[in-house]
Amino acid sequence: MKSILIINGPNLNLLGKREPTIYGNRSFVDYLKTIEAMFPEVQLRYFQSNHEGELIDKIHELGFEVDGIVINAGAYTHTSIAIADALSAVTAPAVEVHISNVHARESFRHHSYLSAKCKGVVVGLGLMGYEMAVRYLMMYEK
Repeated sequence: MKSILIINGPNLNLLGKREPTIYGNRSFVDYLKTIEAMFPEVQLRYFQSNHEGELIDKIHELGFEVDGIVINAGAYTHTSIAIADALSAVTAPAVEVHISNVHARESFRHHSYLSAKCKGVVVGLGLMGYEMAVRYLMMYEK
């Protein structure tokens, strides 16, 4: 059985409430049940934090153990060299996900420190981006 860690960064705990015109009206915890049902053969682990260090600690804790990481670092995508370094330090391949099309938004969202450390990036496809990232990591062989 494959094990995949899904990490959500700051403000993603507010999905379903926060700016529904951009992020939709479904909570991630609710959506997680849907993708768990889609992939019963995968052990999905989920972690969310609004704190950069906690995200890094979780990558360090599980990044040598899981078969892949799906990461939506939220605003830290555009600011955190430390999270990029954490992804580089572990053996699990990562896929970066963004619910909105960050390239159609403010210019400061156009750059990601994480993308170069990830096997792929899914942008602007809503919550379905997580499903696509999990599908890719299921097929990925280290």
